[in-house]
Amino acid sequence: MSAAAPTTTDSSTSERTQHGAGAHTDGGWSLVPVQTRSARFSSTDPAAFAEVTGREVDWKLSPVTRLRPLIDGVLDGSPYAYLARETGGATVDWIDPTDPRVGRAGTPEDKASANAWSSTEKVLLVSLTGEEPSTITIGRSGLDREPRAGHTLIHAAAHTTSLVVLRNTGAAQLVENVEIVVEDGAHLTVVTLQEWDDDAVHLASHFATIGRDAQLKHFVVSLGGSIVRVNPSAHLAGQGSDTELYGVYFADAGQHLEQQVYVNHDAPNSRSRVNYKGALQGEGARTVWIGDVLIGRTAPGTDSYEQNRNLVLSEGTRADSIPNLEIETGDIQGAGHASATGRFDDEHLFYLQSRGISEDEARRLVVLGFLSEVVQKIGEPGLQDRLIAALEVELTQAPGTGAVRR
Repeated sequence: MSAAAPTTTDSSTSERTQHGAGAHTDGGWSLVPVQTRSARFSSTDPAAFAEVTGREVDWKLSPVTRLRPLIDGVLDGSPYAYLARETGGATVDWIDPTDPRVGRAGTPEDKASANAWSSTEKVLLVSLTGEEPSTITIGRSGLDREPRAGHTLIHAAAHTTSLVVLRNTGAAQLVENVEIVVEDGAHLTVVTLQEWDDDAVHLASHFATIGRDAQLKHFVVSLGGSIVRVNPSAHLAGQGSDTELYGVYFADAGQHLEQQVYVNHDAPNSRSRVNYKGALQGEGARTVWIGDVLIGRTAPGTDSYEQNRNLVLSEGTRADSIPNLEIETGDIQGAGHASATGRFDDEHLFYLQSRGISEDEARRLVVLGFLSEVVQKIGEPGLQDRLIAALEVELTQAPGTGAVRR
């Protein structure tokens, strides 16, 4: 197996006895977890991380026992079959993990991500270089049910305009890293679709670095799978860089859908918007959303806002929503966050029913309108229509819509 040499980043200036912890001011007799997102330990070597117990800040809301084979088990890191459909200016190929382009966007911050990084034998490189707008869709289906590692690198050359769609279907036990490099002046949209089989498990860490006057729009759409955890990180590294991170998810009975979002404002006059929306229905449906935003000392003029909204459709569900904001400079345009979880808006339902729409149809329309707002931000009509149709299928199986769940 060919692999890049492990690298380690440690922000502590004193000797460490536990990753993600430091000596307390009481004299050092106890250890306290690092609470700020920017201070987390990172490494490409899984052995550098302590054993995951489920009490860690980044794992405490995840079903660790069911994820154990992907966190610290043996992974198949060989190349897999994929189907690519592209326009001019977009190409895809396998490269070695030792290629100098690998690792530019970020470094794993948890043991599962590092396990995938060190296990991968080849990296799937998506190159976007055309002068005209380009589109590429990469489909993966039937990765089998054995634990597998993956690594994808999406590179948008300077001043390009591109759309990349990563579509996941079929069976899978997959842990992967996705790097996204947006060079100066480029405009890139990345859409990752999780439409796995009901028993699939998928852990993904997305790392993005965004150059001067460049823009990244990133969408996470999670509908299928038993456990799906997609954690995107965006580093606004260039002056005037811009990112919009969106998510839409629909959790059914027994399904766990999770996303931990991190936006690092590291350059002047950078802008970010985060908007995740989800719906839950069925006994044991669970969603987790954690949104961390850092506005660093080097980022005056920052404009940032993040929000998460969850719509509860039945009893027996749970939605965790935790927004966090760190500000290290007072020279900003604006920063804020919001979080809300609730049931149907009775006024909306009453308005629709007063115009002759049945209660079941009114509920369907309210939920579809709630979720489709995010989908319509993609900007590609054909893909938007397909995703809205997929949401409608989910809704026909939801309790209270008059349909019987199969």
